[in-house]
Amino acid sequence: MSAGLLYTIGFILSVIIALVMTPLVKKFAFKVGAIDKPNYRKVHTRIMPRMGGLAIYAAFVVGLLLLMPFIPDGMLTETNMNLIWAMLAGGTIIIVLGAFDDRLELSAKVKLLGQIAAACVVVFVFDIKIDFLNFPFGDAMQPIASWLSIPLTIFWIVGVTNAINLIDGLDGLAAGVSGIAIGTILVMAIIMGNIPIILLSTLLLGGIVGFLFFNFHPAKIFMGDSGALFLGFCLAMLSMISFKQITIVSFVTPLLIIGVPLSDTFFAIIRRLVNKRPIFAPDKGHLHHCLQELGFSHRKTVLIIWGVAAIFGGFAILQSTVVQSNAANWITFLVICLVMLCLQIGAELIGIVDKTRRPVINFLNRMRLRLKVDADRTK
Repeated sequence: MSAGLLYTIGFILSVIIALVMTPLVKKFAFKVGAIDKPNYRKVHTRIMPRMGGLAIYAAFVVGLLLLMPFIPDGMLTETNMNLIWAMLAGGTIIIVLGAFDDRLELSAKVKLLGQIAAACVVVFVFDIKIDFLNFPFGDAMQPIASWLSIPLTIFWIVGVTNAINLIDGLDGLAAGVSGIAIGTILVMAIIMGNIPIILLSTLLLGGIVGFLFFNFHPAKIFMGDSGALFLGFCLAMLSMISFKQITIVSFVTPLLIIGVPLSDTFFAIIRRLVNKRPIFAPDKGHLHHCLQELGFSHRKTVLIIWGVAAIFGGFAILQSTVVQSNAANWITFLVICLVMLCLQIGAELIGIVDKTRRPVINFLNRMRLRLKVDADRTK
């Protein structure tokens, strides 16, 4: 079986499994009491089943196991299998943790310990960690000492895992943003010929697409922490594995791929520090909340954020494809500056940190007025 046909069958198979499993998971969630009740922070007005992540997980795992006998021997190298088993082992820990949280609402400390345990399995059992970084204006990949590599890898996995969970506030939002990020990784893996990443990304993307049939507004089921944490873990793993040892890719690329959840997490931390609130305290100041306050409907808000995620993905692909040129370092630097400027202006416009403070916009307005005054004087 050719690689292209294998990936196509894997995607279709994963979509079908998700379509079949999601209604079953919905019934199971109601039966065990894994439900989400409306409150002041949430936009839904009726009781909704959670645990939708189980359907995505099932599509990924069952699809992979069904494809295994048909994968050519050349693709099943020891290194590739190590990556696959690491994803399965860590992902299983995360999905079990998330499912218990959907039912029992675990404390933040328990969830954090579970995520650290999954990351430690990846690092210590399968020996997968960030060994090299390629910084802008560097001549080559820079090796990282083991004492720094291990905590950096664990921090990356735990951080990205939670970032997806923070944006899971509207129907289809987290699933769509995750799907766009995984689609970006898939495109880049195809360009680089990274076989295991193509296979894993294809299966995950199929599971997300199948689940979105039931999760897009108006949703019939929520993915819950089981889905948000699982997709976050998968994104952390795929972005790290794909690019950690490839000299043509800068360290900026994985940050761009998951730019929406990371930036929302960053602004949430800044917002809570500015308002002197605990960092882990929930609020209604996230990106989707701000857009809805501006008058956008539920569906339009989701589509806008999907569009922003797609722009981030486009930047990541552009940055990685030109990084081989002589001007790569300057292009990377300009991409970073442009993205940071756009993020800051966007944050000030929608008030994601503070409704009244707009330092960059005020500075640009003053510069515009000064230029206008100078132009009038020269006339």
